[in-house]
Amino acid sequence: MEKYTRDAIKVATQCNSIADSLRVLALAKGKKNVIAVPMGEIGLPARVLALREGSALAYATVGEKTAPGQLTLDEMKNLYRADKLNRKTRVYGVIGDPVSHSLSPLMHNLAFQQKKINAVYLPFLVHDLKDFLRANKPLGIAGFSVTLPHKEKILRYLDDCDPLAAVIGAVNTVVVRSNGKLYGCNTDYVGVLRALERRVRLQGSRALIFGAGGAARAVAFALAQAGSIVCISARRMKEAEKLARAVGGEAVSRARIRKEFFDAIVSATPVGMHPKSNQSPLTANELNCRLVFDTVYRPMKTRLLQLAEKRGIETVSGIEMFIAQGTAQWEIWTEQRAPAALMRKAVLTALNKEERK
Repeated sequence: MEKYTRDAIKVATQCNSIADSLRVLALAKGKKNVIAVPMGEIGLPARVLALREGSALAYATVGEKTAPGQLTLDEMKNLYRADKLNRKTRVYGVIGDPVSHSLSPLMHNLAFQQKKINAVYLPFLVHDLKDFLRANKPLGIAGFSVTLPHKEKILRYLDDCDPLAAVIGAVNTVVVRSNGKLYGCNTDYVGVLRALERRVRLQGSRALIFGAGGAARAVAFALAQAGSIVCISARRMKEAEKLARAVGGEAVSRARIRKEFFDAIVSATPVGMHPKSNQSPLTANELNCRLVFDTVYRPMKTRLLQLAEKRGIETVSGIEMFIAQGTAQWEIWTEQRAPAALMRKAVLTALNKEERK
């Protein structure tokens, strides 16, 4: 294209990996008239960073989004501040699959803005951890959140992690140190305790955790350390038995759940998460307990919590855990006190607005 007379060159192409999006951005580096548009959900972070990387223009929609990875003008200018980013901007993000449902970018970016920190937080759809990790240096990533399905898998790529995360066997927070080494932490643990300790006496309580993945591991270790009698059930009972042994608890088959009583039942699976919000991991007659806590936060009132409320059972939304773990992450990365009230208000406002539609 450069061989022909032209005023500008625009390259807009689907990105099937983060490496693809880096190659698109590289076309604009050091040039004044190249417009680089990484397309697709995987390309979204690079689309935000395009101006910083030298693209002559960046695109946003002023109406309805018509394709995955598109951003509205409001998101580009006010949420991600794409036109204000520079080479000194610290890049953070959340890695997951799926990740488009996450409200972490809203929570973290507003906190950066209030504290006048030159940083941006982006959602990375990650199918392959190596693909993402190879982009850390080129994009200047300083830290990232980890969500499903990578909380356990990320451990093999870390250079070190805090003792608690190592014991839990799952990481939801990573710091990229100045030498490029990765340090892992787990703030889900903090989120669980803050969500539950004011509502139920954990010492001596009998709690059932449904699920055996990364989130379930954090819940199990948090409750065990708080003195609860921990029971684990999951679709894959071998995983449930393994986790139960790790926390000194008991594996409970699905058939036994409806026959027993628990002080609290915690769902630590993605079942019921937006957009499949009409699903529940447990049935109404399996909710024989005083309290039900769902780690899913979007929607705030999941199908599981609705079933519990109909039976007169106290409920706790995953939003409590989400906000607590997020503020703890922010403080690890910035070494400043998080504007927790602002972060909480932003998330609740977004969820309430969504549920009114």
